[in-house]
Amino acid sequence: MSPNLATIRDRVELYKGSKVRYRASKGRRKTEERMGVIVETYPHLFTMYVESQQSTVSFSYAELLTKEVEVEILPDNKKLIQL
Repeated sequence: MSPNLATIRDRVELYKGSKVRYRASKGRRKTEERMGVIVETYPHLFTMYVESQQSTVSFSYAELLTKEVEVEILPDNKKLIQL
């Protein structure tokens, strides 16, 4: 069974405050890979603080569903799953 937006939103909510690695497609075979912390979740998007840029980025849950953005929970956290 493939995940839907509600299950993706619930999973992201579980890992609020956790360190993650994300990979985002920037078009034309360009990707961005960074590490950050999930800061806040909202009904249609979530935000991450990116340490290397010292800024906040936001992604929609639909980007996770369509795999434009991939998020991996880092193993130093209590739980390890791949969204």
